[in-house]
Amino acid sequence: MKRRHHPGFTLVELLVVIAVIAILASLLLPALGRAKERSKTAQCLGNLRQWNLALTLYLHDNNDAIPRRGQGVQPLAEIDRPEDWFNCLPPLIGLQTYQTLVTNNAVPKPRDATVYVCPTARAATNQYFLAYAMNFYLSPTLRPESHRLPDIPHPSALAFMADGGCAYSSTVPSSQAYSVQARHVQQANVTFLDGHAQSFAGDYLGCGVGAKEQADVRWQTGSDGINHAPIP
Repeated sequence: MKRRHHPGFTLVELLVVIAVIAILASLLLPALGRAKERSKTAQCLGNLRQWNLALTLYLHDNNDAIPRRGQGVQPLAEIDRPEDWFNCLPPLIGLQTYQTLVTNNAVPKPRDATVYVCPTARAATNQYFLAYAMNFYLSPTLRPESHRLPDIPHPSALAFMADGGCAYSSTVPSSQAYSVQARHVQQANVTFLDGHAQSFAGDYLGCGVGAKEQADVRWQTGSDGINHAPIP
């Protein structure tokens, strides 16, 4: 009996298969990249909600006083003030204070799995690294008393914390290095005094330009008393 001959792929057929695989890969890889970035954005928003939970607990224990923002336009250097957010809030959600982390040589680094770190944040040149930063205009050091929640006219629209410049403890959309960072595919994550967190386009906020006061995103408190003057 004669055996049937089964020819293999011809060179043309092989090239067609390779081309089809390449086309499928070119379609799938961007989708996978977008899915990965959405996952990082969701993780970052989850971190910010944890900081908001800590704020809620702090407000309850401190007669509605809002923590101090820490230093302003200067890179973070003073880490030993207990009233600054990065020292007074962490213990309320089971974390060590930033000062303790520094003392123990355990400062969070990029890609560390901790509420301190946005998964997309990258290292800064400063000695200290903070992926998130508090609203520059909230409880500044020049104000004798911290802001109190009842003093804020629109808490649901006032930013509390956002993706920061990684070398700073406070932030606001700006042309300077302390600006809010749109590091999630040109989006920045912001959490508000009422507890909600949301992603916004960087140009909507004014990242890299200067704060744009929107109806749903405000930075200046609008409260009475001594408040910090607008910054570029």
